[in-house]
Amino acid sequence: MSELKGKKISFIGGGNMAQALISGLLARGIKPNDITVADPSQDIRDVLKSQKINTVDPTGTTDINNPQIAAKTADVIVLAVKPQVMDKVVADFADVLDRQLVISVAAGLSTDSLSKMLGGYQNIVRAMPNTPAMIQKGATGLYANDSISETDKQLAATLMAASGLVSWVEQEDQLHAVTAVSGSAPAYFFYMIESMIEAGVEQGLDRKQAAALAMQTALGAAQMAITSGEAPAELRRKVTSPNGTTQAAIESLQQDDFAGIIKKAMQACYTRSEQISQELAD
Repeated sequence: MSELKGKKISFIGGGNMAQALISGLLARGIKPNDITVADPSQDIRDVLKSQKINTVDPTGTTDINNPQIAAKTADVIVLAVKPQVMDKVVADFADVLDRQLVISVAAGLSTDSLSKMLGGYQNIVRAMPNTPAMIQKGATGLYANDSISETDKQLAATLMAASGLVSWVEQEDQLHAVTAVSGSAPAYFFYMIESMIEAGVEQGLDRKQAAALAMQTALGAAQMAITSGEAPAELRRKVTSPNGTTQAAIESLQQDDFAGIIKKAMQACYTRSEQISQELAD
């Protein structure tokens, strides 16, 4: 966190993802008074104020509520509003940008589109986080164009790392794959856990018991995959005894082309990500 020490960080939008990032920053020792959040929701501002974070009401009429203040005094600006309203939101402060690093967590908005919204401003990094960022277990893909300095790239990586793993991509289009592999992927795992719970209930377990077993198994399997140093395929092989129960389950999945189903779902995600980017660019 040394790169962020003493830096002023402003969030435009204070919703779930912004609060997840803020929680990570606070946990890593960033001072609350170095963070400012501009959000029109009084409830959100009250939650943030209770954490000693500076807040701005961008719909207010007084100077202290001018969103330009949040942008002008910042070293880093995190754009955490819906892409459909981004153009309107950034119009309130685009003309005060001169040196700030802008990080966008808005899905689908390209750096070119953001730059146009910001009057040609180029110092932009795109981030594709996922919802486990809310518990500092997120995975975020990052992209920066050639105009971003190494110092600002490190600054962006450090800020996003407060909520979990970060990984840079070389081409902006690769963020579509990041969306498929991690951005949307928590839902795939939730769906699998949901299905396992239902199957467990059908096989005689009560719902609470089935849920506890399925969720703990998902957690344990993920932790083993992260820490063992072995490929997931090898971990699967080791737990699959010949002619045993696991082999029966795996063979059933293979017969139903489980791998193909996952690939097809991820391709649908990738394609929709491309479509959204095009829609937002038009």
